Amino acid sequence: MIHLTAFLGLLDAVPVAPDAEQLYDASTPDGALRRSNLLRFLSLVDERRPDAVLIGEAPGWRGNTNTGIPFTSVRELSGRPGLVTGHPDGDGFLAPEHPTAPWEASSASVWKALGQWERPLPFIWAISPTHLFVAGDRLTNRTPRPDEVRAGTPVALELIRASGVETVIAIGRKAEHALAASGVEAVAVRHPAQGGAAVFAEQMAALGRG
Repeated sequence: MIHLTAFLGLLDAVPVAPDAEQLYDASTPDGALRRSNLLRFLSLVDERRPDAVLIGEAPGWRGNTNTGIPFTSVRELSGRPGLVTGHPDGDGFLAPEHPTAPWEASSASVWKALGQWERPLPFIWAISPTHLFVAGDRLTNRTPRPDEVRAGTPVALELIRASGVETVIAIGRKAEHALAASGVEAVAVRHPAQGGAAVFAEQMAALGRG
């Protein structure tokens, strides 16, 4: 069983810039929902004895920022049957009442690839766990600054350590470089955004066969 006490402690300690948003503050209704969904997701995946973890860049405003689960929009969250358990009534996640968007292209690409994944469903996380936006417009995404990558990396490293997985897959260059700088040898795949969906799908299909 995965133990997340240290992971959550590090997550709560990540500094949040003025042009960023803390997603997992349990003292707020939205934060409590995201945190509940994240913990349920990690628990459900852990039950399936995963051997891999996907590490992306940062939460997107159309997906993770709504649901609390990386690369997961409301569309995937509410999937019937459940994308994690296959249960006809879904996975038991909490749906946000007023999501900022109903779906996200990157989330769709990731879960389409995982639908063909022949190994146990992997954990999913982001190297920078806060929602990073262009100042003044929360409905945007921006690239993590170097200090934000450094601040978020220990959270990802703790998830990798606690999970004991054998394979770490970095989605995009930011995740790949941050993990390499910390001594983690990750398999790099193309990020599905900005025209990378086809290459991402091919690379994930090869990895999913083990």
